[in-house]
Amino acid sequence: MPEPLLEFRDVRSGYGEAVVLDGVSFALPAHGSLAVLGRNGVGKTTLLLTAMGFVTLARGSVLFKGRDISRLPPHKRALIGLGWVPQERDIFPSLTVEENLTVAWRPGRWDIDAVYGLFPRLKERRANMGNQLSGGEQQMLTIARTLMTNPAVLLLDEPLEGLAPIIVEELTAAIRQMAEDGISLVLIEQHAEVALRLTKEAMMIERGIIAHRAQSSDLLDNPGMLDRYLGLRLQEG
Repeated sequence: MPEPLLEFRDVRSGYGEAVVLDGVSFALPAHGSLAVLGRNGVGKTTLLLTAMGFVTLARGSVLFKGRDISRLPPHKRALIGLGWVPQERDIFPSLTVEENLTVAWRPGRWDIDAVYGLFPRLKERRANMGNQLSGGEQQMLTIARTLMTNPAVLLLDEPLEGLAPIIVEELTAAIRQMAEDGISLVLIEQHAEVALRLTKEAMMIERGIIAHRAQSSDLLDNPGMLDRYLGLRLQEG
């Protein structure tokens, strides 16, 4: 069986002495895509922060390409191939779109042309300053800039939250294209149906533990399971 790209082994983590995740284990394979679902406050964001090394790891280990990175600082995790897209649109407001992108570039499949191909809206605004973009365009820029680091794994924390429907549609298409192009990704998203249609697998977190894990397609075919585990209902139609 191929070695996972990203793996949690019996992870217990949180903030100082406050435990948020307890006994979490999962593996993300190469070209894998995983939706992380759950109510607010159950530990979804903490899972990504644990992967990046921003929170206290009290027990267990985090592995990347078979290497234990549990004690590796966040910036070094980024350098070895973990790409993090936080909820906050963390761009450089006084740089142009193109400067925001090129400042992050590392050699690989994703260069400026590839990113503009994925996000034509950014190409149209390449000379605009970061603070001249709408919230949705800033979110596109945040994702695009992370892609410019050519990560092996992309960690997306609610990238569609609070955006206009047209932007949601464009971002959804971009995330689907990234997955089809072979980027492994972990997606946190409140809209369960959207997340399940973009990923191969899903896991539901409840009170800091993995309550259920299944193929995303199976959960789409059985929406009652989401309701039973987490009170999440898919839209009808």
